[in-house]
Amino acid sequence: MSRKCVIGIDLGGTNVRAGAFYQDGSPAGQSFSNPSNAQHGTQAVLEAVAKTVHEAAAASADQPSAIGLAIPGHIDDEVGQVVWAPNFGEEINGVFVSWRNVPIREPLSKLVDLPLHMGNDANLAALGEYRFGCGKNSARCLVLLTLGTGVGGGVVMAASSVQGQASGSLILLGGNKGGAELGHTVINYQGMDCNSGEYGSVEGYIGRDALIKRAQRRLSRGRESILASLVEGDLSKLTPKHLSQAADLGDEVSIEVLEEAGTMLGVAIGNYINVFAPDIVAIGGQIARAGEWLLGPARKTARNVGAPSLFVDAKIVVAEQIADAGMLGGAALALENIAHL
Repeated sequence: MSRKCVIGIDLGGTNVRAGAFYQDGSPAGQSFSNPSNAQHGTQAVLEAVAKTVHEAAAASADQPSAIGLAIPGHIDDEVGQVVWAPNFGEEINGVFVSWRNVPIREPLSKLVDLPLHMGNDANLAALGEYRFGCGKNSARCLVLLTLGTGVGGGVVMAASSVQGQASGSLILLGGNKGGAELGHTVINYQGMDCNSGEYGSVEGYIGRDALIKRAQRRLSRGRESILASLVEGDLSKLTPKHLSQAADLGDEVSIEVLEEAGTMLGVAIGNYINVFAPDIVAIGGQIARAGEWLLGPARKTARNVGAPSLFVDAKIVVAEQIADAGMLGGAALALENIAHL
């Protein structure tokens, strides 16, 4: 007897990954990865997605019944299009033109014969963490921050956490379906700049580039650190992973950088606690692998920012699903939709 499974797809700026998953989040087969061709035009991206889906479907132990697609950008699943995705598009007359109001469902459906649902990658990562990670599919409200090159976010609520008629788990999208950009909330209006143009945002303090710059500036001031040896003297090769490794070895520079970032993260978390009253705040993305070096200061600061009666119920933890967050989020979306059929 076959088991119900779906395909989750993580479409990134470099690669597209896809795998088949059962209702409990366990894999139904091997996952696959291919170049996403993100800057080679829409058709090239769709063909890359279709190829990866076909590979995942062929490797699945059971026939998949739907597809969930996680895309970094402003996504409108109801219409089936990408409203805006700055890292996808093509060069026209020497100028890169990013995706704006690009239909995805209809043309992709011609390449893959399965029902397709789509959403923002961070929102879906939050749904995946809610269903298959620390949310245990029972949290009252889960807020997820994904820390990487940028900082994404998502909010998932149980029906009991909203007033009015609702059922199932609810992803916060906002009026134009582009909401929960938690990484671009401002925590210091006159602070660090961010790639998206604002000043003092969470991303400007906790994104990959912000951490690396802080470490590089300390080293340029003559601070002793094992970081230089970890990258063989080429500081342009520094990554957050090096900071975590060095902090574990007692490196003062790395510990300071992570503590500073954790403090600013705590300001953001405290504000999210005040707005959403979550019982779980999950920190995902590769930078979250720094663990307590980051989360320890974050908890201390969040305690002083969040309202006491709200903070006491908020558990601040590293997300359980980091490596496969995008695929699992896509799978969770597909499972949510087939459950309503």
